[in-house]
Amino acid sequence: MALVPLNPETPVGILCGGRGLRLGAHDAPKPLVPIGGRPVLGHVIDIYVAQGARRFVLLGGHRVEEIRAWVGTQNWPDDVHVDVLDTGEDTPTGGRVLAAAESLTDGPGGRFHLTYADGVADLDLASVVARHEQAGGAMTVTVVRPELNFGVADLDEAGMVTGFREKPIAEFSVNGGFMVCEPEMLDLLRPDSVLEGEPFEQLAASGQLAGAPHSGFWACMDTPKDLAVLEARWAEGAPWRPTLPAHLRVSGLAGAATPAAS
Repeated sequence: MALVPLNPETPVGILCGGRGLRLGAHDAPKPLVPIGGRPVLGHVIDIYVAQGARRFVLLGGHRVEEIRAWVGTQNWPDDVHVDVLDTGEDTPTGGRVLAAAESLTDGPGGRFHLTYADGVADLDLASVVARHEQAGGAMTVTVVRPELNFGVADLDEAGMVTGFREKPIAEFSVNGGFMVCEPEMLDLLRPDSVLEGEPFEQLAASGQLAGAPHSGFWACMDTPKDLAVLEARWAEGAPWRPTLPAHLRVSGLAGAATPAAS
C-alpha cells in the first residue's frame, strides 16, 4: 500500500551537531559514518524524501564544514533543498532547535518535522502527522519498544529461575526520534536547553506531548555494536530502506531502493 505523502513545504530539521563520543573515533563526524557505503545522515534524508519531504535544515555543530561539503557533493533531486546551519560546536539539542527556529518554522503554519541524524526506521511518517493532528498538542514523538541488548531471567514467586529469554522486546517505550512540532514548543527552549530534558518534561506535564507508537523496525547508531548491527541489516536488505517513487529514481538516491522490474 502506497504511503500518503508528506507536505513538501514542511521543513525537516535534522539534529546532526553532536560529537558522537559513544561511537568512538572515526574519520568522519557521526552523521557521515557510513552504513552500506552511505552516511547514516543520507539514509535519514532518504526516508523523508521517499515520503514526500523536500525541505531539509541540518542543525550542524561539530565538524559542520564536513557535513556541508558532503551535502554539496550529493546529486539531490531538483526539488529537494538541503541547508546546513552552524548551530554551535557544543550547543545542546534544544539550543540547536532554537538557533534554527527561523528556518524550521518557515513553512505552513510554522509546523516542522524534527529528527536525529543517527536513527532509521521503516516508519510511515504520515501516520505520525495524523497522530499529531489527532492529539492537538504542541509536539508528537514516535515511541518504540527496543530489543534489549541482554537476556533476561524469569523468576517464580519463590525466586526460582524458570527460564531465560534472549534479547526480548522491552516492556517500556523510548523516544524513537521522529517528531512533529508546532512553533509554540519553541517557547520552552533556551540556548542551553537539552530538548529531551526539561522541555519534554514541561510538554508532558501540560498534556502537550503526544506519543506515536511504532512497532516496526527501528534502530539508532550510538555505539560500535549498533553500527555493526546496522551494517549486517543492510547486507540482509535494510528494512528501513525506502522505495523511491518513479519520478525520483533518475536522481539515484544511494540509500533508497527502486522497485523490482515486473
